[in-house]
Amino acid sequence: MLSRRDYLKYSALAGAACAFPASLLRALEAGDIIKRAIPVTGEELPVVGLGSSATFRTVAQSDDVTALRGVLQTLVENGGTVFDTAPGYGASEEVAGQIVQDLGLQEKVFWATKVNVAPRGGGSADPAAARAQIDRSFEYIGKDPIDLIQVHNLGDVPTQMGILKDLKEEGRVRYIGVTSTSSSRYPDLEQVMRDESVDFIGVDYAVDNRESAESVLPLAQELGIGVLAYVPFGRTRLWARVRGLEVPDWAQEFGADTWGKFFIKYVISHPAITCVTPATSKPENMLDNIGAAFGDLPDEATRRRMAEFVDALPSA
Repeated sequence: MLSRRDYLKYSALAGAACAFPASLLRALEAGDIIKRAIPVTGEELPVVGLGSSATFRTVAQSDDVTALRGVLQTLVENGGTVFDTAPGYGASEEVAGQIVQDLGLQEKVFWATKVNVAPRGGGSADPAAARAQIDRSFEYIGKDPIDLIQVHNLGDVPTQMGILKDLKEEGRVRYIGVTSTSSSRYPDLEQVMRDESVDFIGVDYAVDNRESAESVLPLAQELGIGVLAYVPFGRTRLWARVRGLEVPDWAQEFGADTWGKFFIKYVISHPAITCVTPATSKPENMLDNIGAAFGDLPDEATRRRMAEFVDALPSA
């Protein structure tokens, strides 16, 4: 029988634009794709999605975006739905929106974007500029309502969250939220979580970056707020730490036969996480990433073992 590792190798050779059949992936994994409920509504989302920063952003700014088409096809055809982007990610939102429209996937993608305009001289965001930015997001995706818009990096929350509340009231946005990937701003993020009626937050979380689990993630559970987990690989940090190392044999017990699945399964095994959105520009990496959403997840004792294993590695 073809192993999943061999399948990844042969799929990669088949070309960047190749679409991988969901039936084959499911045959190689145990059970259906894992989903988590959005606390405010109970709507379920697959626990692994796709981000559009990092290499996705780099390719989006190039002349050949064929690989990104393959990445988005791989996401959807293997059971994923969540695509996280932002106007601040260069051409990512525009290019991905065009691909999704070309493929007719608007209703199959849970489109999560953001708003954050530069402050005016007085330090507050220009409401007209924020609305214009949001209007461009609607144009790019060709979808109304948009599934989720978040205030990016806690940018002038009173002004921009007010706009998002209006859009939600009008039925043009299904969910609203706020993001931060800076631990120094976690107290501000927590205050917004307490003060505003947010449906989601976006926050950084990884096996070697567990600070958000100390207070942010428990608060999200307490308040019933969905969580998109960002940078589960520490951008490139974790890859550097495990370079040249094999995945430990005991990780096979929960289906982590690659480092990508090891890192992602750690993140999605935290009960507060609704979905993790690792960025990639390669279809074969997207397939490996979403493979983490199948089969078993580590229990609490195994999670501690995973963290201890990574903590013992040399720093990148």
